[in-house]
Amino acid sequence: MALGATIHTFDVQLADVDRGVYDELMLRVARHPSETDVYMMTRVLAYCLEFEEGIRFSEGISSTDEPAVLVRDLTGRLTVWIEIGAPDADRLHYASKLADRTVVYTQRDPAKVMAPWEGKRIHRAEDIVLHSFDPGFVDAAAAAVERRNSMTLSVTEHQVYLDINGVSLTSAVHDHPLA
Repeated sequence: MALGATIHTFDVQLADVDRGVYDELMLRVARHPSETDVYMMTRVLAYCLEFEEGIRFSEGISSTDEPAVLVRDLTGRLTVWIEIGAPDADRLHYASKLADRTVVYTQRDPAKVMAPWEGKRIHRAEDIVLHSFDPGFVDAAAAAVERRNSMTLSVTEHQVYLDINGVSLTSAVHDHPLA
């Protein structure tokens, strides 16, 4: 018998001063058995940092033709493709053809994530940005995750201030353009 997804809830107070986004979010996040807490936390951070009308989590691992997080406009057109981790160059090429904007959030070493993309054909590579965090930040946040989570996320001048279940963390959001 296959294991099902574990549901985590996140009550988020979001204050993104850089973008002028202030909201209260109630997120239900399904964590597939093959997904790590670190990957799930990166998905949640990406969702919050990209939050806008039309954002949602995809169907997950079973949906290989969608990213982990995406934004659709009111007509259903895909406007933002948000990858997590270390997607391959072909996936980024495909994504940038479908969506107006493609971004990647990683919990890994950005140099190691970008190395396999070197010299590969990626549509509109100059418009794609890889976002990373300070070493250990996502790991520490993931260690604080429970089934029910209370989270405050503030962003100012590309600095993230995170409080999750009483654990306070901070990190810069590092931008790494592909081209």
